[in-house]
Amino acid sequence: MYIILGATGHVGSAVAETLLGRGEAVTVVTRDAEKAEKFRQKGAVVAVADVHDVESLRRVFRTGTRLFLLNPPALPDTDTIEQERRSLASIIAALEGSGLQKIVGLSTYGVHDGEGVGDLGVLYEMEQKLSGTHIPFSIVRAAYYMSNWDGFLQTAESEGKIYSLYPADFALPMVAPEEIGKFAAELLTEPVERTGLYYIEGPDEYTPADVADAFAQALAKPVEVEVIPRTEWIPFLKNSGFSQKAAESMAAMTDVTLEEKYEVSDSPMRGEISIHHYVKQMLKAAVSNPAL
Repeated sequence: MYIILGATGHVGSAVAETLLGRGEAVTVVTRDAEKAEKFRQKGAVVAVADVHDVESLRRVFRTGTRLFLLNPPALPDTDTIEQERRSLASIIAALEGSGLQKIVGLSTYGVHDGEGVGDLGVLYEMEQKLSGTHIPFSIVRAAYYMSNWDGFLQTAESEGKIYSLYPADFALPMVAPEEIGKFAAELLTEPVERTGLYYIEGPDEYTPADVADAFAQALAKPVEVEVIPRTEWIPFLKNSGFSQKAAESMAAMTDVTLEEKYEVSDSPMRGEISIHHYVKQMLKAAVSNPAL
């Protein structure tokens, strides 16, 4: 049995879908059973558990042998670092005595030790703490999610703009969450003793200008990038619903990316989904299901 944390999100959903498509036994962990109903209909077990409840989480873990570990991202209107450290501590505690044979943990480019580096520090802690569990594990460090641009569909449609903290011509590796999930599912099914640190990117690097062009092509209308100056990052993020601390965290992570202070691989796994294809499919999904 494969246990999937974060199955209702972009990546976790792709992990679960991939494994179910292969006929594997899957348990998806959620706080809201309704959100996981599509997985139940496909044959998955739906386990309702609060990620902060160590005992209930451990009980779920004991029903399986392999775990996809995604530390749930905190809501942006909270102290995201405090919330994510709290959920991580609960998950790590629940691993003790779980009987799990293998873990695949989702991390990201840019993780490193230290304060003032936003979520990157929390994910670094996750990588380090997994080493202390003595359970075989693999880590997937993923490039910038293409889904981070999903929220700008509305502004692209209504204003002909997307907003970026990065310069319009700043190229960075991006990847579709679907491909991260598929790759993580593959790692989960490998022999227990096959572990490692893996990097995954899309087929190319993209700039915010490329993203605007992808929206323009998908919407068949002009779309441009409005770059937010560094001095305006915090006010912009707070106006977008971020708390002060969450805005500071996001600004810190953006700085790390802009200054390219992160480890990369000479031979990352390469997805096939381009930013243009991703935006086109995202728009198609939004049109077919406006509630999403």
